Amino acid sequence: MKSRTVLLIVAILSAYVAFSAYIGWNGFAFWRAAVTESADWVYWIAYAWLAYGYLGAMLLRRALPYRLYVGVKLIGSYGLAVLMYSLLTLPFADLAFLLLRLGGVEADTAVRAIGTVVLLLLAVMVAVGSRNAWSPVVRRYDIAVAKRAGGRKELRIAAASDLHLGTIVGKRHIRRLIGQVEALRPDLILLPGDVLDDSIEPFVREKMADVLRSLKAPLGVYASLGNHEYIGGHIDEYVERMKAIGIEVLVDRVVRIGEAFCVAGRKDAAVARFAPGSGGRLAVSELLADADKSLPIVLLDHQPRELGEAAEAGVDLLLSGHTHRGQLMPGHLITRRLFELDWGYMRKGAMHAIVSCGFGTWGPPLRIGSRSELLDIRITFGDG
Repeated sequence: MKSRTVLLIVAILSAYVAFSAYIGWNGFAFWRAAVTESADWVYWIAYAWLAYGYLGAMLLRRALPYRLYVGVKLIGSYGLAVLMYSLLTLPFADLAFLLLRLGGVEADTAVRAIGTVVLLLLAVMVAVGSRNAWSPVVRRYDIAVAKRAGGRKELRIAAASDLHLGTIVGKRHIRRLIGQVEALRPDLILLPGDVLDDSIEPFVREKMADVLRSLKAPLGVYASLGNHEYIGGHIDEYVERMKAIGIEVLVDRVVRIGEAFCVAGRKDAAVARFAPGSGGRLAVSELLADADKSLPIVLLDHQPRELGEAAEAGVDLLLSGHTHRGQLMPGHLITRRLFELDWGYMRKGAMHAIVSCGFGTWGPPLRIGSRSELLDIRITFGDG
């Protein structure tokens, strides 16, 4: 199994190097034709930062000074998106170059014209992607649960998955979340995993908890673990720091909110890979074994898997994230094939399933074909 993993990593890295070399060669041709025929080293240093900055920052995180690490990673994160869309664009650009040359256009003229068009397209991509990432929308879902919830007839939930708080998404975006949540005036706030991007260090160093503590609702604020909390480790420290600011992280745990309803949170499926000694996670049926099924049950499960099992176990509302809806199209074509529900709403028997594409971003702080979002979920309760 380990040898297969190593071979897979080597294959992915080899493909990345090959693709980045192809993109770099095209960019260099534009540099020589449109910028200067000297100072080639300037181009290659800038390109190396763009192409390998994110990966290099992650590998050298312990060796680099923190601020340098943040800067290299930020530029490199944009580089990931630029390389991705360059790879999709350049084959057409190369074909256009060939056609122009066959038509008698001088080589440097063709390179300058085509390169300018590609750069403009990439600039538009960055501008639109930034707007989609940093200007979250509120998506409303109205659902009915055919159970009594004590004396409560309605429940309003604000849910935000995948904040990915770290070196790129930070306090400014938390303030956006708080402002939008306060405008909704929810009864309950839920965070279905990946509150952290990976390492807990930026969360602590940048004192993000001081801002996040303003996230409050009358019936409480609850979170579940995502794969990125497990990737970063320090689960116990994270849970304690969240508890200190009034946010309960439900780690395979069920809480009963008065006599009205239950909220449950599962360990993420990544626990088996990144924390194998922690005992794995409970099946949904085990997790809810002692829960009062006559009450409405809301389950936080970061990755939208096992929807059928959740419905059979008596869950009334399943909230997930993880997919980002691909974040950068055409990534949504992949997530659509990987998950039964990769974004939006689905009814599974009596259960309502909602998957958010997330409030934050992973890697590039860009979204193409998706939009950062906060969920406004309004539940009406009634007799079954």
